Amino acid sequence: MEGIIKGILDFSDWLWGIPMLVILVGGSLFLTIRLGFIQFRHFGFAMKETFGRIFYKQEGEGTVTPFQAATAALASTIGASNIVGVPVAIAFGGPGAVFWMWVVALIGCAAKISEIVLGIRYREKNADGEYVGGPMYYLRGIKGGLGKALSAIFAFFLMIELIPSIAAQALSAVQTASTINIPNYVVAALLVVLVGLVVFGGLKRIGTFTEKLVPFMALLYIFGGLIIIFSNIGNLPGVIASIFKHAFTPAAAVGGFGGAAVAQAIRWGTARGVYSNEAGMGTAPIAHSGAITDHPVRQSMWGVFEIVVDTLIVCTITAFVVLSSGLYEVVTSDEAASIPARAFQALMGETIGGGIVTLSIFLFVLSTIIVITYYGKTQAEFLFGKMFGNFMVIVYLAAIVGGAYLNLGFIYRFLDILLATIIIPNMIGLVLLSGEVKTLKDEFFADPRYLKRN
Repeated sequence: MEGIIKGILDFSDWLWGIPMLVILVGGSLFLTIRLGFIQFRHFGFAMKETFGRIFYKQEGEGTVTPFQAATAALASTIGASNIVGVPVAIAFGGPGAVFWMWVVALIGCAAKISEIVLGIRYREKNADGEYVGGPMYYLRGIKGGLGKALSAIFAFFLMIELIPSIAAQALSAVQTASTINIPNYVVAALLVVLVGLVVFGGLKRIGTFTEKLVPFMALLYIFGGLIIIFSNIGNLPGVIASIFKHAFTPAAAVGGFGGAAVAQAIRWGTARGVYSNEAGMGTAPIAHSGAITDHPVRQSMWGVFEIVVDTLIVCTITAFVVLSSGLYEVVTSDEAASIPARAFQALMGETIGGGIVTLSIFLFVLSTIIVITYYGKTQAEFLFGKMFGNFMVIVYLAAIVGGAYLNLGFIYRFLDILLATIIIPNMIGLVLLSGEVKTLKDEFFADPRYLKRN
């Protein structure tokens, strides 16, 4: 058994080295160039269309508002990985892992834009009259049998990948709650009940729920994190220097930190960056395909918004909390997930500090599990029909309970392998369909009717 586990861990580390770096970062870089560096050239427009128009009504067809679609997708991306995944990445990859998270985020914007454009382009209406879409639909747009094969592969492996993903989310909530002595079964039971109530209500209920929850939970954690960072402000210049330094040079072992080679920084930074902002995974367009919009490219600007909020703001705050506190140097990798909670408790006391992190992680986990359970349900329905979709919801709820008693480090490595099985077909599809994305992009930015809005 130990040999099998070691084999899984070694394969996961190899896979998320050069192979996934080429597929994910290389593919995203290709899309960045093909789309004329859209995320950089039109960054101001993206911010204006998102942060600047959050509460505006949108014209066009769809099931939910653009903001509801974005918060549903953001509910999936802002999860436990933002709080516990980042310290795990630092524990195994060193401070340099943060740099590679940033790189993946910036380059990955092109992949996320492409996913959302294609999601809207190929969306359909289901039996309930809701718009549905995602890679399982747009991959079929590739001519020949390849498109159908990639579509089926993506849908099947996403349906399976979400089981350990949900388990990892649940375990993160349980571990953090344990720092203030809340039993595992209490957290697991509460998650099961709340997730079930929301998911069985469909996309509209999910959109209504997440548009209220996501801003609150994000601001709560950001505010608390900034307090920790400012309390250690003297350490911040050294933290920033170490992030850039150890992105290209090994980090030496010290205290409980075992050291990290550059390859580990790239491996963990890339994997956690993708798992956090989901660029290239193909999950975001499942939520965005239901958005009311007049053009696919307009909705894709919310993909840039998500990466800014998720990785460049929330993940960065966690990284600065972890590194400025210095706790990553004294806590072993097996306990890395508890570092944010310990940093908050060190400054604010066990009750307030631990309570803020526990509540934040619980809300992050709750929102993520709700949305990815919906993602899994849609894959099951796409492949096997509505009844099987409901069955998979029960499986995902069971994964919450099972995940509360597993090992976080092993789950993340196993999860990374399954993550690759959905990224590879999706990235192949994005590259092959990039011509359609470019055509729609050129059409949108050349037409003043789309660019001039009140």
